[in-house]
Formats: sequence, structure tokens, C-alpha cells
Amino acid sequence: MPARPRFVFDTSAIISAALLKQSVSRRAFDRAIAEGELLVSTDTIDELNEVLGRPDFEQYITEEERMEFLAVLLREARLVEVQIHIGECRDPRDNKFLELAISGEATCIVTGDQDLLVLHPFRGIQIVTPRVFLEGQWEKAQSQ
Repeated sequence: MPARPRFVFDTSAIISAALLKQSVSRRAFDRAIAEGELLVSTDTIDELNEVLGRPDFEQYITEEERMEFLAVLLREARLVEVQIHIGECRDPRDNKFLELAISGEATCIVTGDQDLLVLHPFRGIQIVTPRVFLEGQWEKAQSQ
């Protein structure tokens, strides 16, 4: 296991962090970067870029802000090459986060998505909400 904890944030948690500067997701995101490594894959970055580029988000984030956020994310995060296929999530679109977590030897997945949360823990990886992450309960479960 890596010396520093590694974290996977799903798309909705990252979007909340990007758009709502005082949100629980943003505080969890900032803590993850300060205390460990954030993991991303080409699939997770592609989805994030696609979702943030939707017309619904134009009133919240400009294209320039989106590109700047993605550039900072890529600079701060570790890009992991995923070489495993997982089909265990009831929402197949969320398997990419499980694949990233396994491939990158993640400590924890941070999400508000029930399709992922019901899998907690997944192959020894904690799956928690941003609030539980901030409360440090994933650390307690990890040390047991």
C-alpha cells in the first residue's frame, strides 16, 4: 500500500467542489489534496469535462473557468492507467470509479452516489460520503 493515502472522488463530488467553494465536498476535496493523493483516469476526466461542459452549467462556470479547473486538477492529481474491468456496480457508468480505485491502490472513494455507497467497503477500499470523509471515519475503519 502507498505511503500516502490515495483518494478517488466521483464526478458529482468533484463538481460540487468546483462550483460550491464553501461546500462539504469542497472541504473534503481540499483535505484529500492536502493529506494524500487524488487519483484520476482518462475516463473520469472525460466524464468530468463532458458534464461541466453541459449547457446546464453555463450559468455556474465559464468555459475558461472549466478549463482552468481541469488543468489544476490534472496538475494536482495522479493520472492512473486503468487496466482492470469491473462490472459490480448496479450503475455500470460508476464502474470506472471502482476500476480507478483498484488500479490506483486507493484508500477511499468519496461519493454521494448510493450506487457506489452500497458497495462499502469494496475490496478493502472505504466508500464514504464527503461528510464522513471530513469526519475522518474512513481513517478509523481503515485502521481496524
